[in-house]
Amino acid sequence: MAPSEAEIQRQKEMQQAEELLFSGRQELGFAKGLFLGNFVADWVMPYPRLDPTRQTELESGLSEVRQVLDRDLDPDWIDRNADIPRHLIEGLARTGVLGMTAPREVGGRGFSQMQYCRILEEIGKRDASTSVFVNAHHSIGIRALLLFGTREQQAQWLPSLVAGEKLAAFALTEREAGSDAANVRMTATPSDDGSHYVLNGEKRYITNAAVSQVWTVMARTPVPNKPGKDAITAFLVTPDTPGVEMIEGRMPKLGIRGTATGRFRLNNVRVPKENILGPLGKGLRVALTVLDFGRTTFGACCTGAAKHCLQLAIEHANSRQQFKKTLGNFDLVKKKIARMAADVYAMEAMTNVTASLIDRGLEDYMIETAMLKVFTTDRLWEAVNDAFQIHGGSAYFDDNPLGRMLRDARINQIGEGSNEVLTSFIALVGMRGPGMEFKEIYDTMTSFAFNRMSKAWSAGLHRLGAAVRTPNVPVQSAELRSFAGQLGRLIWRFNVAVNRCLVVYREPVLDMQLI
Repeated sequence: MAPSEAEIQRQKEMQQAEELLFSGRQELGFAKGLFLGNFVADWVMPYPRLDPTRQTELESGLSEVRQVLDRDLDPDWIDRNADIPRHLIEGLARTGVLGMTAPREVGGRGFSQMQYCRILEEIGKRDASTSVFVNAHHSIGIRALLLFGTREQQAQWLPSLVAGEKLAAFALTEREAGSDAANVRMTATPSDDGSHYVLNGEKRYITNAAVSQVWTVMARTPVPNKPGKDAITAFLVTPDTPGVEMIEGRMPKLGIRGTATGRFRLNNVRVPKENILGPLGKGLRVALTVLDFGRTTFGACCTGAAKHCLQLAIEHANSRQQFKKTLGNFDLVKKKIARMAADVYAMEAMTNVTASLIDRGLEDYMIETAMLKVFTTDRLWEAVNDAFQIHGGSAYFDDNPLGRMLRDARINQIGEGSNEVLTSFIALVGMRGPGMEFKEIYDTMTSFAFNRMSKAWSAGLHRLGAAVRTPNVPVQSAELRSFAGQLGRLIWRFNVAVNRCLVVYREPVLDMQLI
């Protein structure tokens, strides 16, 4: 029986996902190791720390940034006026924040990802709008040029972007494309002579759209020599190009009101072929790679905000008296604060470890950055709510920053990939390794004659069993050994659950998680 059109389409989607997510060199990173029942200690131990030179650079950078924030940042003004003042942007630009990880040759400070995350944590502690603005400009705006730009493109665009003379935006989202990045509908049609492309379509929810001068725009291009086929390509577009229509420069929204979140349309916009960013037809790879960096700094911003929530909760609990004692003496309040402190500790550690993976050259960190984004955004939401609850009725009024922080925090679980989609993504990518092992076992078993099936089955189970031995979690402190043992057993149980899913559902389990 011939497969239906829906089945054929699903097979194409699976093939596209395979090519996109698993092409090229595949390393056993830390998170992928967990799915295989391993604790790959080399990637996370010892805990990453900056060398003395890097630490001195960071302290100097933090000092400069704090001076600007202390002098120029008023988060309540930003929230009320739905704008980030130009003098604040210029002040941050002078510190190098807008191009901190860019090479010194183009005016950047050459910061590592771990250093830069610490800077974003400080900004995130002060104001979400400002941290999102910086993140959109640098972590997903400039980053695309740093990773995929040609020498000519970098020479043309980077110096002014790094200096803050121009600002950047990353334009992926459309009406039908957001977390589903592959569903982009904007088109880019090549000219007859191949000198340029004509772009048509609309983008929405684009941070910095109305205040930036360089956009990285995702659009569909025909695949050469394959009639009827198309793929997503990244283009560098300037908003002053004829045919660019800014439909809405500042879309009113619940939180992060200071950011200029816009909607624009491209009407027969001619973009020279020299403005293609990265390989033709590989725009999704550009988008996913850039978003990995953005999710890392996203985690840093959330960590900073959660630290501020913890600080506000502790101060209020120690000063507010009810029933003749401070709130901090009530067990339920203590429990909330203890949980917040534990979460903040984990958020900071997870951010530093993930950033260090990038700095150390791990080529595949998709799962780690997705895990970081899901964990830190969920934990920040809990921290804001707990701090709000500890403050009680006073948090509900405009003179308390927690109302603004509550509104600002909500978008984090949606932006740069919703947490539900990323959870499925983690499962899809993480289960591929065990799935390939299981497929080898299954293929070996089915290749035997029936009277030898039992031996093949035993061999298959033995191979699966080898992967589910309790891994060793090496620690030096005697006080931590029992906890390390518990962690090893949890990893073992997780791997057993993964293998059980593969045995019961086989190939459909990956199809269930396809996004």
